[in-house]
Amino acid sequence: MKVVTSQEMREIDRITIEDCGIPSLVLMERAGLAVASKVRELYPDKKVIALCGGGNNGGDGIVAARNLHNWGFNVQVLICAKKNELSPDCNKQYQIAKKIGIPIEFRNAVNAKDVHGAFIIDAVFGTGLSRPVKGSLAGIFEFINNSEAPVLSVDMPSGVSSDTGEILGEAVKADFTVTFGLPKRGHYLYPGAEYTGRLFIEDIGFPEKLLLSDKLKVGLIDRETVSGLIPPRPRYSHKGDYGHVLVIAGSRGKTGAALMTARACLRSGAGLVTLAVPESLMDVFQGMVIEEMTLPLADDGSGMLSYKAIDQILAFAAQKADVIAIGPGIGVSDGTAKIVKELVQKSTLPMVIDADGINAISVAIGNRQEAIGILKKAKSPIILTPHAGEMARLLKQKPEEAQQKQIEKDRIKTAIAFSKETGTYLVFKGVPTIVAEPDGNAFINTTGNSGMATAGSGDVLTGVIASLLGQGLDPINASVAGVYLHGLAGDLAAGRMGEHSMIASDIINFLPEAFMQTIDHNP
Repeated sequence: MKVVTSQEMREIDRITIEDCGIPSLVLMERAGLAVASKVRELYPDKKVIALCGGGNNGGDGIVAARNLHNWGFNVQVLICAKKNELSPDCNKQYQIAKKIGIPIEFRNAVNAKDVHGAFIIDAVFGTGLSRPVKGSLAGIFEFINNSEAPVLSVDMPSGVSSDTGEILGEAVKADFTVTFGLPKRGHYLYPGAEYTGRLFIEDIGFPEKLLLSDKLKVGLIDRETVSGLIPPRPRYSHKGDYGHVLVIAGSRGKTGAALMTARACLRSGAGLVTLAVPESLMDVFQGMVIEEMTLPLADDGSGMLSYKAIDQILAFAAQKADVIAIGPGIGVSDGTAKIVKELVQKSTLPMVIDADGINAISVAIGNRQEAIGILKKAKSPIILTPHAGEMARLLKQKPEEAQQKQIEKDRIKTAIAFSKETGTYLVFKGVPTIVAEPDGNAFINTTGNSGMATAGSGDVLTGVIASLLGQGLDPINASVAGVYLHGLAGDLAAGRMGEHSMIASDIINFLPEAFMQTIDHNP
């Protein structure tokens, strides 16, 4: 399913009304009916307060109130605008409601008597809000949030940016949101996602071709998306058919990162995994690996890779591997920076770069332009998997803390811009994780939980994505499927042991169940 900005939704509205000939009042009637039906389903015995603005979102709220009134609900409409400020369609609905006899007041305040025992429909602002909410409206929203009344927002919780999820001054914190046609970015981006509550997406008659248009560049990653991406396992096959992944990882004190990446890779279906590690740590790894093979590499005497290892890596990759995963736990040094740089510029294998592999590019290699230049010169597809801190180091446009705040204001915009600039596939880890590709498409992941905010979770993700690459998925599909399965395994782990107690290896343990729940024949 596509996810849209306010401008994209306005264009869908415009084409539907002007080009397809569906009157705006028809869309409003269907929107209001959808809201009323959901209220009746959720709270059939409540009195209802419809808090409406003066625009078309308010018109939707008045239509909902009218339908509920006709169904026998105790309904009151409060319009937070002046009568002469109503949009034409909103005014039309106001006139109809007044003639029917629905109680309507124009006022910019609510009180305890209004909300006592009531279900609130929030229809003050829709998707077009761009200015901070101040004054009496801010006071109303704060009062509603502090009350115990359940709230259903129409299209978007009032006060939340539909494009970024940013709280514009003050916002309604809804228990439910009913939106129309397609979800909006702000429903999934935080903090807007927390204000949205349970989201319902209703069909009100927009032409399907508009909702599926290739001009809409952002989509959701869900089971429907991923189920068809997981590579099949023909009965007549062998381990060589499922890819050989070379995992370059680990250093003294960070052996666990390497092991988790390799094990996640195998649990995700890779046929063969070779774990390439500093030779001084081989005794440690030999005592812990079972299914994984090992490749000792030259180290610098401190338990980290030496630049001398590059020839070994390139030779092994050219002769035996199908995919390279590099970064988990390798540390940041002049040697690791040079290894990553040469691999990007010389290897023809698809590559997943994570953690210290990213830090090696961004910290140890010159300035931002040099780091970006290295990525742009890649001979093969590159998947980067940064979290916000690593992303800030890659961008290097502001001090790191300020850069992170800027990034988190619009994760989608950040991911798309970086992917386009570098020609890489970006898995921007966080809440939510965003996957972007160089042509400008991006995807919002719908799985995962706070229990996954634990050491090693990203190393597991690297293994999952690298494994899917090795099994033949292209970079964007491997990234999309990888983040979904990784998040779903985390959700399954959280369901069994709670979010507080989860560790990264729990995610690996639940990968088999995540695959089984996702594959088409295992609904």
